[in-house]
Amino acid sequence: MPRSYASAVIDAPADEVWAYVRDSGNLAQWRPGITTCAIEDDGPADRVGSVRRLIGVGSTFRERLTLLDDEARCCAYDILECPLPVRDCRATIRVAPVTDTGQAFVEWQAEFTADAADERAMTATFDRAVLGPGLDLLRRRFR
Repeated sequence: MPRSYASAVIDAPADEVWAYVRDSGNLAQWRPGITTCAIEDDGPADRVGSVRRLIGVGSTFRERLTLLDDEARCCAYDILECPLPVRDCRATIRVAPVTDTGQAFVEWQAEFTADAADERAMTATFDRAVLGPGLDLLRRRFR
């Protein structure tokens, strides 16, 4: 199963970064290419099982929150609908304190299934167009 991974050190306390990242409804503010992020049902954005609709340039994604653990500062979501040639995609974001500096260490990974001919391109797409740039925007938000 292909896996994409990105990590960054953010110049803010882990609890502050986590409070921002755990908000499932604000992804349009720090994910490149996403212009709209809306929770589909009337429930809270931080309810496990809630589904968010992400709209970008000519594409729509739907993601279901599957894990939200405030103690571990970790959340996971499954991609339900995606224009990319991937299946069974699960992404996880974790925020941890950098104890000697007071900063936050953020890691974001995605695992997915794809046809063999698409695996390399999709891994590169997640690495270079989603995860890495998303963490760059998150870093800028806390500058």
